[in-house]
Amino acid sequence: MPPSRRHGHGGARLLVFLLPVLLLLRTAASNTLSTFAMAKAESTTIVCALLPSAASPLLVDLNCTEAGGDHERQETYPSSHPFSALAGGDHFLCAVGPSALRAGDVAMRWWDLSKNRTNTPETNGTKDGGGRSKRVYLGPPIQALSSGGYRVCGVLSSGELHCWRWRGLKIPDGLRFVSVAVGDWFVCAIQAARPASIRCFGNDTEAVSSAPEGGSFDVVAAHGRRACALSTSGALSCWGHGAPLVGGGEDEATTGYAALALGTDGVCGLRTNGTIRCFGDGVAPPPDSLAGFQYVDVQAHGSVFCGVLMANYSLVCWGGHEFNATNRLVFDRVLPGPCVTMSSCRCGVLPGSANLCASGRCICVDCAFELNVATPNASSLGPGPGKSSSKRSRIIWVAVAAGAFLVLLVALQFALLMWCRRRRRRGRGGQADQAAAMSLMLPRHGSSKGPGSVVEHFALEALQAATDGFSDERRIGSGSFGSVYRGTLTDGREVAIKRAEDQAKSSSSAARPARRRDRETAFNSELTALARANHKNIVCLLGCCADAGERVLVYEYMANGTLHDQLHGRSPMAPPVSAWRGRLTIALDAARGIEYMHVYAVPNIIHRDIKSANILLDDSWTAKIADFGLSSILDPATAGGGGGGGGGGEGSSSRPLYTGGTVGYMDPEYYRMQHLTDKSDVYSFGVVLLELMSGCRVVQRYAESVTPKNVVEFAVPHILADEVARVLDPRIPPPTPHEADALAYVGYLAADCVGPVGCDRPSMTEVVDALERALAACAAASLSRSGTVTGAGRRALSRSGTDQFDLTDTD
Repeated sequence: MPPSRRHGHGGARLLVFLLPVLLLLRTAASNTLSTFAMAKAESTTIVCALLPSAASPLLVDLNCTEAGGDHERQETYPSSHPFSALAGGDHFLCAVGPSALRAGDVAMRWWDLSKNRTNTPETNGTKDGGGRSKRVYLGPPIQALSSGGYRVCGVLSSGELHCWRWRGLKIPDGLRFVSVAVGDWFVCAIQAARPASIRCFGNDTEAVSSAPEGGSFDVVAAHGRRACALSTSGALSCWGHGAPLVGGGEDEATTGYAALALGTDGVCGLRTNGTIRCFGDGVAPPPDSLAGFQYVDVQAHGSVFCGVLMANYSLVCWGGHEFNATNRLVFDRVLPGPCVTMSSCRCGVLPGSANLCASGRCICVDCAFELNVATPNASSLGPGPGKSSSKRSRIIWVAVAAGAFLVLLVALQFALLMWCRRRRRRGRGGQADQAAAMSLMLPRHGSSKGPGSVVEHFALEALQAATDGFSDERRIGSGSFGSVYRGTLTDGREVAIKRAEDQAKSSSSAARPARRRDRETAFNSELTALARANHKNIVCLLGCCADAGERVLVYEYMANGTLHDQLHGRSPMAPPVSAWRGRLTIALDAARGIEYMHVYAVPNIIHRDIKSANILLDDSWTAKIADFGLSSILDPATAGGGGGGGGGGEGSSSRPLYTGGTVGYMDPEYYRMQHLTDKSDVYSFGVVLLELMSGCRVVQRYAESVTPKNVVEFAVPHILADEVARVLDPRIPPPTPHEADALAYVGYLAADCVGPVGCDRPSMTEVVDALERALAACAAASLSRSGTVTGAGRRALSRSGTDQFDLTDTD
């Protein structure tokens, strides 16, 4: 039965009047992106969903389980690859998430499930490629995603319709869409233009040719060779081969429908009040135990329907032979929708969703749930009762006019307030820029330029000329608060120029102040830290610029880029990185830079983002620490633990405004306790040591594991089992006996650095001393873990059972 609506006579004219306004405010479809999906793997149905990670409630894992049974066996794709939307079909699963390669873009991965009938994406790996994920898309964000049969299609942020694994599909140029639904051999999409009509494409002639002509629609769904759509006037239309019969009567409910799920036997609609109603012969409605609940979303695959409960965001399924009264609950708690910035939610925020997303993000309420108001059918509006109806109409019109006047008055007052604020800001703008420029002229204590010298101030025009107007061709990387460009100053100096990019220009007005504060905080942190630092293993700050609201820092140019790129992005590797002595030398350089920050800088500095991408290499392959945008300057009055001795038992501590760092390198104790010490940098440096020894990325999939692992999880067990050789980078020739002993010792050093308890980790002074001895041993006598001297007159280091290093001289 189609979901039609009935309203009283007195409200008819008001609804007709308000409809155009409401249609301009609402989104076209609710089922644009889903955080759960069903897929076929041979004869088995699997259910996958995005769940709050066991590692942290702010991270998201992709979990899959086989339909039927007790769902105790679940496979997890860890949060190191963040996903935000899923789609599944016959023998495949797709996941979309932010790209790690290009900021602002998204990537879509495809798993082939055809080779193993029961396994999930990561456990379905076979030699012939079954179950291996492949990236099939990297580009602008996707605003709608749908799958059917063996194919998947999406609507890009520009409105273009794009389909993957579908050769020969012709879609006319210039069309723009807002929602999409995919069948076996056809795809239908709702146009962005008004009226929001439906266009279908593909090889299924019956489904394409019988699609509705004209009309305005806001929801569309497809399955097999048929499709259904819900018009903005409240009519449910179905077409194609085997389309369910939904006509013949009126819906008794006064609420509308926000989403459709089309299965083999019929269609289920998600009402704007959150309940579900199904149409068609043989379709399985929610069982009695689930019928009265409210839902956030509903999807279908074959005869199976699944929905997310509003009450606790659990995923339940029914229909088909796989589900019964004992196993309808599939996942206790799933992500009920994609996480977005709070400022982008026009129709409210789902209760409690901010606790499931990263800071400042949440899950929006679909506007269709609040604004799905339809025009009453003319046949349902009988003749009015005469004078009484006319009087009611006049009262309604007076109420509407009074409400509109109040809204206009409030809008005028708000506009006046904003105008006054902008005027005051403009008056202070010139003074603020001048004050900022003066505040940047900080003394450079002990600078190579001489005592009492200052950070040089560059004119914005000079920096624009040096980088060809900050052109993309000059862009060489990115930092904590902006992009980095290579430039040539008028005096011939090669420099690296980091420019703060005001991302708030493209964001909503509510998010702009926070974005600008983050930019200012990162800029000031880096400027303050580097203006005080003077060490050969810390990148040199040459100057800055604060003209016309710009925030720019100028550094010495590092010809050999980042350690991360040298290890993972270049083949063949450069000689200094392809030899064990070269890698230990790089590690020692970086350790000395960190030791300087912890011990000798006044006040002490905690970097908070030590990683291989923030270790730069100059033309002589000297390593230098860079990117201090997240650094924390310690108060000398409270940093006594780190003075002089390179960090006491507890380490120097600080309480930054927010948790900062990079996943994989971040100290778990710092992330959990929100208490920052210099031992957090020691942990991150330990991860870098393991990265140098193994040549592995900080998170990747290893041969013995079906899911990606952190390099700490992979390397430390082998090191503690005296199997350091299994950790070493196979791209480098096997080490000599002296090098092997030194690398074994460095392995134990790295294991102690990444220990779970911060106060048990060595200080950076101890790390530097240990690396100096290990490097000396590469060309001298070998190191002994037992404390014996293997070469006359040589120093030997031993590792005791307490996982600490005995830094004594055996001479």
